[in-house]
Amino acid sequence: MVPTIPTNDRLILALDVPSADEARALVDTLGGTVSFYKIGLELFLSGAYFDLADWLRSREKRVFADLKLYDVPQTVGSAVRQLRRRDVDFLTVHGNDAILRAACDAARGTLGILAVTVLTSLDRADMEDLGFKADIPAVARSRARRAQAIGCAGVISSGHEAARIRAVVADGFRIVVPGIRPASHAGHDDQKRTVDVETAFEAGADYIVMGRPIRNAPDPVAAAVAVQDRIAAHFARDG
Repeated sequence: MVPTIPTNDRLILALDVPSADEARALVDTLGGTVSFYKIGLELFLSGAYFDLADWLRSREKRVFADLKLYDVPQTVGSAVRQLRRRDVDFLTVHGNDAILRAACDAARGTLGILAVTVLTSLDRADMEDLGFKADIPAVARSRARRAQAIGCAGVISSGHEAARIRAVVADGFRIVVPGIRPASHAGHDDQKRTVDVETAFEAGADYIVMGRPIRNAPDPVAAAVAVQDRIAAHFARDG
C-alpha cells in the first residue's frame, strides 16, 4: 500500500536565500505553517548547509536537498554516500541511467533520489540552443520511466508534463513540481513552464515547490496559509 502523504507536507518551501541565518529566520517566521523545506546550491555555498539541514531536522521539519548532482557515476555515488549520513528526505540528481543508478545504489533506500527531467526554466527554444531536438514532454516521460525502473523515489517535473508522467509510473513514484506561480505572476521571472497550485495536483503531483510567491509576500505566513488551504481544499474535494 502506498503511504499517504500528510496534506501539510505537500508544500515544499524553497529556502533560496543567501545565508543560513536568513533561512532560519524565515523558518521561525513560518512556524507550523510549513513542514517541508528545500535547500539548494546558494545555501550549500554559504558554508552552513549541513548545520542548517540538521537544524531543520531538530525542529521536526523535512528536508529536500536540491543539489542537482551531475558527474561521473563514481563521483555521484560518493557524494550520495556523504549525504546519506544526514537525515535528508530527497536529493536531486541529473544525468543518464548510469549516474542515477550509482546514486540509488549509494542511497541504499535511506535517501529518496529524485531524477531531474527538464528544468522548468527551459523551453523548447532553450533545448534547441543546447543541441536537443527532442519534444520536452517525451523527454520528461522517458526520463521518468527509466528513473522508476532504476529505483529512484521520483522525479522533478514541470506541471506541464506531470500528467503524462503520472500515466506511466506507479502511484508510489513521487512527482515533485517546482515553478508554482499564481496565474498573475506568470512570466515575471526565470521560470518559463509554470503552473498554479491546483493545476499541479490535478496533473498528478505529489508535492509542489514554492519560493518567491511566499518568501517575498508582504505577509509570508498568510501567503503560506493560503497555499496550504488551497491544497487541503483540493484533496478534500478529491477525497
